[in-house]
Amino acid sequence: MKLGLLTAPFPDTDLMSVADWTAKAGMEALEIACWPASGGEARRYAGTSHIDVAALEQAQADEIASALSDKGIAISGLGYYPNPLHPDASHRDEVIGHLKRVIEAAAKLKVPVVNTFMGGDRTLNLDENWERAASIFPDIVAHARGNGVVLAFENCPMIFSHDEWPGGHNIAYSPRTWRRIFETWGEDVGMNYDPSHLVWQMIDQTRFIKEFGSRIVHAHAKDVMIDRDGLYENGIMSVGMGWQIPRMPGLGDVDWSEIFSGLYRAGYDGPMIIEHEDRAFEGSDADIKRGFLLARDMLRPFVK
Repeated sequence: MKLGLLTAPFPDTDLMSVADWTAKAGMEALEIACWPASGGEARRYAGTSHIDVAALEQAQADEIASALSDKGIAISGLGYYPNPLHPDASHRDEVIGHLKRVIEAAAKLKVPVVNTFMGGDRTLNLDENWERAASIFPDIVAHARGNGVVLAFENCPMIFSHDEWPGGHNIAYSPRTWRRIFETWGEDVGMNYDPSHLVWQMIDQTRFIKEFGSRIVHAHAKDVMIDRDGLYENGIMSVGMGWQIPRMPGLGDVDWSEIFSGLYRAGYDGPMIIEHEDRAFEGSDADIKRGFLLARDMLRPFVK
């Protein structure tokens, strides 16, 4: 198992500098953020482009992989988290086109995993969204398979603000949908597991890992704090808004001993990638790094 970080919080730092700091901090892996280099994504911790996949040639890919290897850094996966089920068809076409380029870049880099979202239209119910996914994703999954890449969906409902309410922007969040995903696409897809998203949904972590642990190909280390005053004020019908607070690992309600015990029992020995979305460690490069170091120190005893 390798400990590392998602590069998204460093949009203005080049990849090799991020890698140098990561290695110096005693971590071994990077999930490389690969949003379009042209920009345009305004969501928090999105839009970072540490590899311009649209312009990536094989020689450059070889240079990147070699340079990171020389620093003792493995690439855990390429990360691009758009909304392929967006209600606007032109937006869907745009992000799916870029997702395919990320898949092609992963093949050039010899990276076996591309992390993404299944997406969702917040105005549709789950079954209606699934119908759209069933028509859109066969082509994307086939493209990944043809490039020797596993497409890994993150289990995040993507509902943090009113423009994502009530259905969220990603339907791959519950056991019901995950069974559908694996029944439909089998070994061609996997899970990018993030325990924080199960806590506020009141989904049993141990049971979830027991059922789906063999399908986890990548894992995010992110915590969440349930703000009890916010929950009291807003109630569960707010679907997490006002009371689910992303935190660095160790500062929230995730039971990390339970998580790692379940993962090791399930045979997972892949990367554990720290995902930084904690507002308490924002504002400067030093603050962001402090958050990562705190998470590193909390997780290191579990990652061997």
